[in-house]
Parts: sequence; C-alpha cells; structure tokens
Amino acid sequence: MTTSLPDPVASTGKPFPLGATPCEDGSINFAIASQHAETVTLCLFADPETPWRETHHFEVTDRHGDTRFISLKGIPEGSRYGYRASGPWKPEQGHLYNPAKLLLDPYAKHIDGPSKYAASMKSIRKNLSLSTADSVIHAPRAFVPKLDLYDWEGDTHPRIPMTESVICELHVKGFSKLNEAIPAPLRGTYAGLAHPASLTYLKELGITTVQLLPVHQHLDDGFLLERGLVNYWGYNTIGFFAPEARYATNEDPITEFRDMVKAFHREGMEVILDVVYNHTGEAGIDGPTCMLRGLDNLCYYHNVPTKPGVYWDSTGCGNSVDLSHPRALRFVMDSLRYWVEEMHVDGFRFDLAVELGRSPLNFDRRSAFFQALQQDPVLSQTKLIAEPWDLGPDGYQIGNFPTQWAELNGRFRDDVRRFWRGEPKVMGEFASRITGSEALFAHNRRTPGHSLNLITSHDGFTLNDLVSYEEKHNLANGEGNRDGDSHNLSSNHGIEGPTDDPSINSIRLRQIRNFLTTLICSQGVPFLMAGDERLRSQHGNNNTYCQDNELSWISWEETDSSREMREFTSRLFQFRREHPNLRRTSFFTGKIDSETGLHDVCWLRPDGEIKQSADWNGKKPGAFAMLVNGQGEEKALVFFFNAKSKPMTFHFPQSPDCSWKLVIDTESPNSSPRKGKPGKSLELCAHGLQVWEEV
Repeated sequence: MTTSLPDPVASTGKPFPLGATPCEDGSINFAIASQHAETVTLCLFADPETPWRETHHFEVTDRHGDTRFISLKGIPEGSRYGYRASGPWKPEQGHLYNPAKLLLDPYAKHIDGPSKYAASMKSIRKNLSLSTADSVIHAPRAFVPKLDLYDWEGDTHPRIPMTESVICELHVKGFSKLNEAIPAPLRGTYAGLAHPASLTYLKELGITTVQLLPVHQHLDDGFLLERGLVNYWGYNTIGFFAPEARYATNEDPITEFRDMVKAFHREGMEVILDVVYNHTGEAGIDGPTCMLRGLDNLCYYHNVPTKPGVYWDSTGCGNSVDLSHPRALRFVMDSLRYWVEEMHVDGFRFDLAVELGRSPLNFDRRSAFFQALQQDPVLSQTKLIAEPWDLGPDGYQIGNFPTQWAELNGRFRDDVRRFWRGEPKVMGEFASRITGSEALFAHNRRTPGHSLNLITSHDGFTLNDLVSYEEKHNLANGEGNRDGDSHNLSSNHGIEGPTDDPSINSIRLRQIRNFLTTLICSQGVPFLMAGDERLRSQHGNNNTYCQDNELSWISWEETDSSREMREFTSRLFQFRREHPNLRRTSFFTGKIDSETGLHDVCWLRPDGEIKQSADWNGKKPGAFAMLVNGQGEEKALVFFFNAKSKPMTFHFPQSPDCSWKLVIDTESPNSSPRKGKPGKSLELCAHGLQVWEEV
C-alpha cells in the first residue's frame, strides 16, 4: 500500500443499489454480488502517475445474501477501481475463480478508456489449470463516480407511435467521422452526432428515430488486434451501464451521451440503442476473464446442464447469458432501467433476442425476461424491438415474440429482394410483406406497426452493393472470405462491382429506387441503414464489423447520383407522411366500401382485372398492381410493379372512376407530371415501379 496517498476510511455500507454510488457525505458505497466467491477484494487505483498500480485493497466482508458491500470515504478524485474474487477453481464444475484477474464492476458507469484483450486476462490454460499471470496492467477498470448533478432541463421522451416512426440505423463514429460540416474534434463522437449538421440532415431526410449500433463499452477481440483490426461494430460488450468511452470528445462520456440524447429530443426525434445482452465480451471458457466469469460463472452464463464446465452457446460468440437465472435477469433489467431513467433513451433493439427468451435452453415467449419487461412500469413504455433469431435450436422465431414487441422482419428483406431480382413464384409472399405481414403478426393481436421492414442493415451488403455484387468480398477482414453471409439474394446486373457501363448503372439506380419505394410505401415501420440514401458502398464487403476506416464510415461527398437518390428518399418519406393509408394501425380486411364497392386493398393483373388464385403462382418474374382504396379524405393509390426484364403494358382499374396522377416513377424520378384514366394503358419499363394517386 502506498505511503504517499491518504488512506480512505472504510465503514459499513449498504447492499443496495449495486455498483458504486456516491453519497451526500462524500463517501462512496460499493456493492457487488457473488454467490460462490469465498472472498471479494475491492482494489483502488488512486495514483494518477501510475494508474495501473493498485494503491489500496479492502476486503468486502459485510454481506446481505449474495451481495457484498462496503463504504469508503476520502477516495482521491479521479481514482479507478476493480475487484478480485477468490473461490473454488473447479473448471469441470463451472467454478473459475482466479484472484490474479482484476474484475470490472458489472455495474460500472464509466470505464477507463478503450478496452482491449490481452493475454494476461486469460484465466485458464489448455490443461484446465489456473493461469497465475496478473491481468492488472491490461484489465479494464472503472472510474470511482462523483455525485450526479446533470441538468436535463425538462427533457422528455417524444413517444412517437411505431406506425409513425421511421428508424435509421447508424454507427456513432461512422456517421459523422467524414462530415466536414462538423468541427474536426467532434467528428465521430456523441457530440458530432448531436451537432446541428447531423440533426438537420436526419430531420430533413424524414427520420424520426435513430437506432445506434452498440454504444455500451466493448472489448476489442484478441484475434482482431493481432490482424491490426478492432471490433468496430461493438457487439462484444463488457460495460452494460457505461457509454463507450472511445466515442467521447473528453473524459466524460456520460455527460456527452446525455447531451446528445437531449439534442435529439429537442428536435422531436428519438434515440434507441442496439443492445447485446445475449453474450458478453468474455467469449468462451478460454477467453478473457474480466467481469462476470470471475464473479459468478454459473449464475450468469448458460452451461450444459450435465456438464456445468461447458458453455451452451447459442450466439456463436463463445458464451450465452442465462436470463433464466435471477442474478443475470436482475443485472439486465437494472441495466435497461438505467439507460431509460438516467440516460433518457427511448427504447432498445435486442441483438439475438431469441437467446434472451430461452428458459433455460428452449425459447419461451413467456420466459422470465419477457414477463419482467411486460410488468415493468418504465421499460414496458419504451420501444422494444427483437432481432428474432439466434444460432440455437429453433432459433428463428419471427412473429413469435410477446404482444408489445416489434420485430425486425427478415422475411420482408428476403422476399422483397427475391421479387426485385426477378425470381418466380414470389408474388404472393411479396404482396404479404408490403401489406404488413399479417400472417406473422396478427395471431397475437399485433399490428403492421410491429413489423420493422428492412432491405439492408449493418450486417450485410449496403443497398448500393446489393445491386452491384453477386458475391461477398471480405478478404480485408483477414478470414479468407469465409466470414459474412453467402446468401445475399443480390444481383450485379451484368458486371461485378463498379462499372462505366451506362445501361448497367441505370438499372442499378432504378433497382435502388425500387427497393426504397417498396420499403417506404409498405405497411409497417421503415428501417433505413444510414448511407443507403446516398449510395454508400463497402466495395462488396458484407461484414465490416472489424473495419474502423473509410470502408465503414459514411462519405459526405456527393455526386449527382447520390444527391438525386438522397432527394428521392426524402420525397418518399414526405409522401408517406402525407398518406395515412401507408401508416395503418390495423391490417387490411378485404372489407368492401359501400360507396365505391371496392375492397380496402385490391390486387390487379396488368390488364386491370382482379387477380385470381392461379395468377399468383407464375413461373416467371412478377408483374402486377395493387390498389389501395381511399377512405374519407384519403385518396386512393395504385402501385404498378414490374420485376420482369422487359417492359410491360398495364391498365388502370375501371374503378374507382377517377383520374390519376403519377407521383413516383423509379425509372424517371424527376419526370414531369402525367395523368391517367380508368381503362387507359401505360408502359412500365423493365424492373420498374410507379405509384399513381387519385385526382
């Protein structure tokens, strides 16, 4: 123990709340849970000259159930802390206590700098013996917190209904890193995302809600560091209460994150987080021991019931968090409430959400986690979005989540891609997707607003690459092009990658407009990946999780084509806002309107006649029309879809007896207004889409 620093005074603390909590008298209460540890030691790092050196140790002896607690007064400002836990070393029984490993407080609010794997953090040798290498120099540590005096200035949640929402998925760093309209020190940070240039861009585009790729503190994987890469996406969490320090302009990421949320709320926009509670950055048994594994491996992680020393991994990341255990469930629920109550976020997108509902191994929509969320008075009022799959048995559970949950609709993505690349026998599925996927969501009283419709997301091709590449090109990731999905349902339209061929570029741009129009005009919630509206490319890499560089960052330089696509996208969102029939809160019923004699939605052949059952199963690419009947002041709309590789003649329906005006044309997005009448014909280009509005 150092003699140059004053010794903090220890006294009896309190078991709640967990974590490190500043008190009015200047003391800090430390509380940490561990069921099976024999001793837990609090380690302080109070010397700013040697921040990796432990200056004080306090054995935490007071105990309430599984919670150990202590109060300290007189801790030097700026100190860091961590824990060491001693207990049984019995890997075959799932006990992995190793006092040589410094452990991060699972409830830490502010973690010291970017976190990286180091070999000293590995706790187990190949022969299952204990590694005695001390991890203190490399292990992540938490800052001892100060009293929270942040002024929210009356900030409130916008609470935008799902059917009125337009969600944009973006990466905090990648979104603003190259934007020269933002001061250089702010680019790639929370402050850069909160800058007026960012907010104005998103608002003018038509976005209501941003979904941030993980902003919880994460750990860079060892195998990536060896290749000179990092975990750019951040799906490797170790700080479930801590905003990622590398996205802050200074040493106060908590305040900067809050300022960002407050700035979005002032503009009437929401912030939701992509959260990773299905696994942690500790990976498999031979991964780093830096938090939960060293505190209570059996309480936090799924272990094979008959082999407690073996992880049951349904995430593909080495471990799976066991939310059927009360300790793990409490941990996750406390984290979620913290981000809503103390950081004011508006909801969550849950990565590999099926794992969260496994109790203990099989998926159960009435699992402890789902029940806890449903009864929670705070969290039940937020946006809850599931990525409805994991890698375990029966891992694809789309449509099977509880009533209050929305889901990323992977069926929408796949069926829309299949239709527009000209596959046969997909018209029926395509029609189901653009009308809200009723068969998936209506069975438990959900609505079109529970379907998050996506064409692309961070995990896969960009929209530009979707129409430019047939194969993934991931060699830069250092995995021999084995990583990333090989089933992309993409088409390069003749040449792999960029080309100067004007005919190929023309059809690519038209297909992008087809995708965007389909996405934005479908029932459900549009989900746009940031940059798709401006033709961002990753040069065929469909798995840029480790690429923290210009391959992943959004370019803000505009060509004529990218500017026109951005303006086209903005007009589409404006069109959606102007037509309540595109934002229905209930599914189409087929009910006939007494005044017009029309169904609320009608499916038409190119000749203008009603489609019959046999018309849906054509063995060639699809061409058909959809009439959405107007109600009251709402005007009728007719959509003409042609996925064929040749032009098609379409006829306007005989009813309603009205004139029509062209409002969207994916072949000529800036074409002059045109008119149509019942029974009259129009020529629609190959791979084309037009939308006409009742006059």
